[in-house]
Amino acid sequence: MNNRINEKLNKEGKILSIYFTAGFPRLEDTRKVMLSLQKAGVDMLEIGLPYSDPLADGPTIQESSTAALKNGMSSQKLFEQLEGIRNEIHIPLIVMGYFNAMLQFGVEAFCKKCFELGIDGIIMPDLPLEIYQKEYRGIFEKYNLHNIFLITPQTSQERIRLMDEVSNSFIYMVSSASTTGSNAGFGKEHMQYFERIAKMNLKNKLVVGFGIKDEETFMQATKFTKGSIIGSAFIKHLSKNGIKSIPDFVKTIKS
Repeated sequence: MNNRINEKLNKEGKILSIYFTAGFPRLEDTRKVMLSLQKAGVDMLEIGLPYSDPLADGPTIQESSTAALKNGMSSQKLFEQLEGIRNEIHIPLIVMGYFNAMLQFGVEAFCKKCFELGIDGIIMPDLPLEIYQKEYRGIFEKYNLHNIFLITPQTSQERIRLMDEVSNSFIYMVSSASTTGSNAGFGKEHMQYFERIAKMNLKNKLVVGFGIKDEETFMQATKFTKGSIIGSAFIKHLSKNGIKSIPDFVKTIKS
């Protein structure tokens, strides 16, 4: 079966993916944020399913998750909000969350619901590769969901090749070993890391996340890769300026 992520990755040009927290700033803002981002020209959306103990997230995303949970966001609520979303949203959609939420819902039930709603991929930073391969790969493939793995500058080449073998869309390159939302631009070490992984000639495309916040960091991140993901910088902008300002934010990244 075709998957929208691959269709997008195979087109020319660099990809801008935006991460946002479902149910933030207000519970019913999920769909409005998605529509506004698509209209502004974003290539792919990462829908953050808030979790009470988000290990990989920096303070900005953690705060938005806490607010969304207080608003009443849950897996069930998100699925309700996404009913019929494919009548309006045509770009790839990825759900990013933590495996515990998926387990609580039931892994197959979660994947089936994602498939029915038109979700294309899932990112679960705390689902180990070995457990995915052994226990869940068949379920993900049954529902045409691409599982996306994260690598850091410390990930060994051997492990990266293993992830590349198991993956079927893109590898999420974390720009540093820290959490999301760092402030500085990319230095020499980052650029060497991007180039080093690009030279491995993996079968999957590379997309960089963590630390991209403006046109300069977007250009740096995509010099050796297919695209980049912005989360914290977008959520900060959204918190401060509201949904109406989303097009202005996207213009500052990808004019």
